[in-house]
Amino acid sequence: MARYYVVTGAAGFIGSNLIAGLNARGIDKILAVDDLTQGDKFRNLAHGEIADYFDKNQFLDMIHNGDLDGEVEAILHQGACSDTMESNGQYMMENNYRYSLDVMNFCLDQEAQFLYASSASVYGAGPVFVEDRKYEAPLNVYAYSKYLFDQAVRRVLPEAASQIAGFRYFNVYGQNEQHKGKMASVSFHLFNQYRASGKVKLFEGIDGYPDGGQKRDFVHVDDVVAVNLHFLENPSLSGIFNLGTGRAQTFNDVAVATLNACRASEGKPALSLEQLVSEGILEYIPFPDALRGKYQSYTQADIGLLRSAGYAAEFNSVEQGVAKYVKILNERAGA
Repeated sequence: MARYYVVTGAAGFIGSNLIAGLNARGIDKILAVDDLTQGDKFRNLAHGEIADYFDKNQFLDMIHNGDLDGEVEAILHQGACSDTMESNGQYMMENNYRYSLDVMNFCLDQEAQFLYASSASVYGAGPVFVEDRKYEAPLNVYAYSKYLFDQAVRRVLPEAASQIAGFRYFNVYGQNEQHKGKMASVSFHLFNQYRASGKVKLFEGIDGYPDGGQKRDFVHVDDVVAVNLHFLENPSLSGIFNLGTGRAQTFNDVAVATLNACRASEGKPALSLEQLVSEGILEYIPFPDALRGKYQSYTQADIGLLRSAGYAAEFNSVEQGVAKYVKILNERAGA
């Protein structure tokens, strides 16, 4: 009899997209695990096919009590506090570190596949983004919680009898992130700013970058799902892998792509960055003091290890991915 696939953080951004990806492959024996204190997140689960839902604390009780022994094929562990500005270290470490240890240890005991969400935030200010301890310097407690769990994974990997694969997500954007509030992607916020006021705002330059010129590796959630499923289908692959496009693009690129996708839906012509600024559609605002010293002005995934693990598909560029995303946002907004 088929065993269960467990997705933690199932009602969240990446978790709900993973469920859709599993469903597309004919897998619906899925246990969805999350904390629905923020009840609106249920919408991300409403279109997915799952076998059952459990609260995070129920799920932890079940794995500690042996209720799921012999029943789990794989756990795709996305459950975490993703607010990089959260200052409560105790809360962050309990949610992101201790919870992850419990889930990993269950998988090791059961010889079940364990795929989990790490974060590019472990690299801090960079500038090298290679999966090596010497390049890791977290800037906040969120990043530290992810960093510390990666170190725990590195200690057990040599003796692990089953798959452990961690993915250092870079700047993920795409459908089902609306519940994330201020932690939602730049494209999501720009889309909503434009709909509300006809203009958008980016930060002024910092760290030697021009206005809107800070660069990140922006990766579409569809690509994130595809990588996870590649590893799920290849259980011999273990390790910690960067999950980005390998390309750094500016926040200005995101703004231009978002605005021109919105304008196209209105039957308006595309404009260049210079035209958008001169017409007052794109404005720059002072960089927030609260982010100084805690902000990554540049990220670009080195995806050599990911490619060596056999993942050969091309990633969406900002222009491609944002166009797809804005189409979905417009459809959901009834535009």
